Amino acid sequence: MSEFQAPQPDVTLLLDMDGVIREATLSTAMGRENIDSWLGRPWSEVVDGASDKIERIMTDTKRSGISAFRQLTHRFPSGLELPMEFTTVLLGGRAGMLAIGKNLQAVAELQTRLISAQQTIERDYWKLREIETRYRLVIEDSNEAVLLAKVSDLKILEANRAATTALAATTRRKDGLAGRDFLQEIAQKDREAVEQMLRRTREQGKAPGILIHLGENAAPWMLRGSLMTSETTPVFLLQMAPIGRTVGQNAPDQEDLERMLDHVPDVVATIDDAGVLRRVNRAFDAAIGERLGRWLSRPGADIGVLISNVQRHGMVRLLSTTVQGELGSETEVEISASNYEQDNEKLIVLVMRNVARRLSSNQDGDSLRVALASMNEAVGKTPLRKLVKSTVEVVENHYVRAALQLANGNRTSAAEILGLSRQSLYAKLERYNLNDVGQDDREET
Repeated sequence: MSEFQAPQPDVTLLLDMDGVIREATLSTAMGRENIDSWLGRPWSEVVDGASDKIERIMTDTKRSGISAFRQLTHRFPSGLELPMEFTTVLLGGRAGMLAIGKNLQAVAELQTRLISAQQTIERDYWKLREIETRYRLVIEDSNEAVLLAKVSDLKILEANRAATTALAATTRRKDGLAGRDFLQEIAQKDREAVEQMLRRTREQGKAPGILIHLGENAAPWMLRGSLMTSETTPVFLLQMAPIGRTVGQNAPDQEDLERMLDHVPDVVATIDDAGVLRRVNRAFDAAIGERLGRWLSRPGADIGVLISNVQRHGMVRLLSTTVQGELGSETEVEISASNYEQDNEKLIVLVMRNVARRLSSNQDGDSLRVALASMNEAVGKTPLRKLVKSTVEVVENHYVRAALQLANGNRTSAAEILGLSRQSLYAKLERYNLNDVGQDDREET
């Protein structure tokens, strides 16, 4: 069992009854100070501006035999000033008093650091309050519906006015949104997609927006989610933006939608599960009630493939296929389609775009492909070295012609385009009998 050791004083002073220092002793931690000059001097002279405190200490000691602890600032001969805590004990008879002091520098430093830390915490607190105030002002003034929901059970924690308005039609209660299950505010058909989006948000921090429907009219909204951390639990930040309207604004009526769709240059149509046209805009000259498969002719990309993929995946993007006209013409198109429900009937809405214009008709490119294709017929009949040489000649011939056309017959410019010298270009013109092509030499001499 270890023996308890009381802390040793840093400064010990033997004083006479008038407060004059007769002896002075320092601890080993302060042994570098030379305090011989203190001897014979009143204690008040080596303390910084504390003569009143010294007088009260002496009075208390003489009256009660021991003084209370008091803090003094001691000046050492080296110029060092240290905060110290002293108590004074009366010795027997008229032997004098013993002043015992403890260095408070470490305590003072800790106090300074504590005060600094408290001030920093206070500044950070007010900064946080300011950020929270700005956050709430921005969220409340946002045109988007914004709410916070717990990751664990999707209970709504907070919601701005736009979110309360947007979800008001889905509630049967008059109280706020706090504490309610967010999924229960979404249309039944959209809940699986919302759960998948939130699962991805939990794993990756955010996820692309998805289309959801709110209210009795199944108004379309775009839902986006991101993950946030709070003091107690992680939460989802959910933002919902109305599609095609602002919050509180009435949705366009059916006639307005029909007129808008009729002005779209691409085909917009609605079909049922059998592929029968239920609605079509003016861009597609087809009768309602006809089967769309009548015009989709490409094997592996017909109406059956389109419908089965929409039913399996919910949507199809950019399906390349061919539309066959009544007179036998064919047009390359791309189709994007998605599930759609109207009056409890499952339909498919699709957009069909003509992409034939993207295919540039380059006769020179076609002639090159034809020439290269003809080389395949010589495989097996002609040695490989000769086939390679012939192919190179065909390609060179094509690009020399193309360079002359780009340069408008100027052979100097054509040589620069091809990265050849004029002599090399002239040699190739001679080799391929192209001297009659681009006779207009406008070179500067």
